[in-house]
Amino acid sequence: MKKKRWGEKYKDNRNWRNYNRKLVRRGEAYISLDFIETWKKELDEMNRGKEGAPYQYPDSLMTFLAYIYILLGIDYRGLQGYLIGLSKLVPFEVPHYTTIFRRVSKLKIDLEKTLLKYKGKDVVISLDSTGVKVTNRGEWMREKWKVRRGWIKVHAAVDDKNKQVVAMEITDETIHDNAKFGELAEQSIENVENKGGKVIQINADAAYDSNESFRISEEYNIKPVIKVRKPPPTTRSKNPRKKYAKEFHELGYEKWKDRYEYGKRWYSEIPHSVVKRKFGEFVRATKKENMYHEAKLKYIFYNAMIYYDMTGIPIWKK
Repeated sequence: MKKKRWGEKYKDNRNWRNYNRKLVRRGEAYISLDFIETWKKELDEMNRGKEGAPYQYPDSLMTFLAYIYILLGIDYRGLQGYLIGLSKLVPFEVPHYTTIFRRVSKLKIDLEKTLLKYKGKDVVISLDSTGVKVTNRGEWMREKWKVRRGWIKVHAAVDDKNKQVVAMEITDETIHDNAKFGELAEQSIENVENKGGKVIQINADAAYDSNESFRISEEYNIKPVIKVRKPPPTTRSKNPRKKYAKEFHELGYEKWKDRYEYGKRWYSEIPHSVVKRKFGEFVRATKKENMYHEAKLKYIFYNAMIYYDMTGIPIWKK
């Protein structure tokens, strides 16, 4: 006998025509030559007042190459060949792969630059972290050589409006999630405000349950919606965690979750899932600082894809 499906029937409300159009348009960015339009002007600005050898290639070109490196997995030698092929369509000077490596490894892209505007809206952010393998050979090496390769961790804050990463910290696997709560909160407030919004609530799971997290939230006048692990202390305490933990245990999880829309916390898992599916679950760099840089670029280009979907403008053209 066929069992009756539990819960409400799923309704697919997505506008598939618009969604498919966005994905098709996103492919245009893979072979964009927009950086050529501003090549000379950008170099003039970059070299103004610079000491030493002048730049020969604009940052917009290197941002484009970093995007191709992250998205398509082309190595640096392959990127030089990629540009040689493009230069046959529109002539321009192609950098050597060692130059590409050096510039991409030190490329600085402001996270705020990739964010859409909030236009005066109240914003709820959610925190989460995930592990990233340091190499695609890691599992084999652990099994074969019985060595520990380690991980790096991406700590991210995600908004509820555009599902974009509004703050990010990269660490090794020894850093606990809660240790980055304050930095993520501070970055989120600044980036959201600079884009015309205001952070009013911060969602987080039990890994962020600490006196410090609640204290920081109240310091920034943000509602802390953090799932608590332990009941409130029975002794007197001036720390704000006590009143939030008391409310949580008096209401019970289900009522507490509904009151503060805690279900939105899963938004924080979206970037981690998309990045791993589209850009891979590992970083290819071998030096620690380059590993961190590569991981950060993946999340910046995740934001850039959303920005491109909504505006049609690649971030290397901004």
